[in-house]
Amino acid sequence: MDERSPDNTAPQEQPRKTSLAELSTPIYGLFILGILYTLYLAHQIILPIILALLTSLLLSPLVNKAEIKWRVPKVVSSLVLVLIVLAGIVGIGATVASPALEWAEKAPQGLSRLLVGDSEIMRQLDRVSESAEQVEKSVEGLSDNEESKPTTVVLQTDSWRSQLMSKVRNGVAGLALALALTYFLLVSGDRMIRNFVKQLPRPQRKTALRITHDSQHQIAQFLAVLGLSNLSVGVLTGLICWAAGLPDPAMWGLIAGLARFIPYLGNMLTITLLAIVSAITLDTIWLMAIAPLSFALLTIIVGFFLEPWIHGFRMAINPVIIFVSIFFWGWLWGPVGVLLAVPLMTVIQVVLKQIPRLRPVYKVIAR
Repeated sequence: MDERSPDNTAPQEQPRKTSLAELSTPIYGLFILGILYTLYLAHQIILPIILALLTSLLLSPLVNKAEIKWRVPKVVSSLVLVLIVLAGIVGIGATVASPALEWAEKAPQGLSRLLVGDSEIMRQLDRVSESAEQVEKSVEGLSDNEESKPTTVVLQTDSWRSQLMSKVRNGVAGLALALALTYFLLVSGDRMIRNFVKQLPRPQRKTALRITHDSQHQIAQFLAVLGLSNLSVGVLTGLICWAAGLPDPAMWGLIAGLARFIPYLGNMLTITLLAIVSAITLDTIWLMAIAPLSFALLTIIVGFFLEPWIHGFRMAINPVIIFVSIFFWGWLWGPVGVLLAVPLMTVIQVVLKQIPRLRPVYKVIAR
């Protein structure tokens, strides 16, 4: 009788096949990394497109209302609105450019007088400079004994003005592209959406149209209220700076209005700048406190009372997500990304809320 060992009778294991479900997670991860790399690499093209989309969402209700109520063609109303936006940008730039350059030159001297002056910091710096001079003299004594002297290498770099002009040229080109694309989106954006919806299966067309119209309405309403409130705060801040005697009040009003697009951090930055400028240019303490305290009071009134009363749709996103988005878009696109963080989060919030499959993600990031 043959005896078989357990090794011979045990069945051989079949090689395990990897399913598509197990591969989906790493594939999605690589896809997200590819998108992020594309956003970073092609920011000079993507940023004007995003600005055009946000601007068209803000202006499209006016274009539609002009066509329905007053029978104004979209070509005419879109062109007028784009020209108004362009005139506003040019006017703001012409008003603020020269004072901003002057302040950039005077700021280091003013800060040095404010922070150093005749104080303990100045005395400590004097001691450090004296020690540095003694070390330099000893090093020169050692170098004189050597046969070869070190060669001085001078590196030529562009001044900050030339670098600024280069950035301004790139910004003007991107702004021109954004305004041109905004015009075409206002004229034929609805037609493009309808053509896209026609390619979907018939049961999904109504859902896609409802999501598009609701998202467009809510985003335009939110951006309009946010823009009007920030414009009001900027104008009032400029008037307060003018009454307090600060130079270039229009520039500080513009900074105050733009900084409010950055939640929390923008208000703190504006209060700090107004406090520093007031301390540099004014003499008495109560005059120094007028501008920063007035801006803080305006921010409290507008943020906690007027905006909720005017518009019920508020950012219902967790503040941690807002902070992370500010840092993320700022790291990705610089200062422009910081300014676009809240509008982009508004778009993402509305899309996540409107699409049923993505609603769990909205519930995770909600307040």
